[in-house]
Amino acid sequence: MSSPALASLQSRLQHPFSDPSLLQRAVTHRSFSAEHNERLEFLGDSVLNLAVSTLLYRRLQAQNEGDLSRVRANLVKEGTLHQLAKDLRLDQVLHLGEGEARSGGRQRPSILADALEAVIGAVYLDAGYAVAEALVLRLYEAVEINPQMQAAAKDAKTALQEWLQGRKMQLPQYRVVGTAGVAHRQTFEVECAIAELALAQRGSGASRRAAEQSAASAMLATLKAPKP
Repeated sequence: MSSPALASLQSRLQHPFSDPSLLQRAVTHRSFSAEHNERLEFLGDSVLNLAVSTLLYRRLQAQNEGDLSRVRANLVKEGTLHQLAKDLRLDQVLHLGEGEARSGGRQRPSILADALEAVIGAVYLDAGYAVAEALVLRLYEAVEINPQMQAAAKDAKTALQEWLQGRKMQLPQYRVVGTAGVAHRQTFEVECAIAELALAQRGSGASRRAAEQSAASAMLATLKAPKP
């Protein structure tokens, strides 16, 4: 990324990086370089969930745990993150391999959503949680947040989380167990595990998020299958 582009993005983020290389990596897709943003995405995902959870805890004080979980699922889903990333114009500064760029990767929701999480992770490493949380709050200033969001259709991960919470069980753990294909046409395989039940199911998809949804769907099917 050129220095002007990097400086412009930092201005939109309202955070001048002490270590600009973190931001450089955050907008670098695995198809472009071995120094890509997936580890930052992993970190940013956790920061984002904590910041949004805290926001909802403070703002929706009359809602129970299940309601808060459903609202949060709407706020951190791929579609919402994709729009926030476009608002930041991340699509204009992404580093993509030639094949990924030619196939429309610059506008692909999963790539932009992942890049936004990576940027949040980069801010966290550069300046700490309070600064990263402040960024998340700024990102969501124009996003409508209300209890009615709980009526939105549930995705498989949300449905599985609610099934487990309703039985006072711990949340599932997801991990990438494999990838296949060339960099711009990869298939991810993810395992969804429930330690308390000693169960694990796998799913695949064109992005990590899609694979997680597939694995969660398989786990739900297992849990809800008629007992012999």
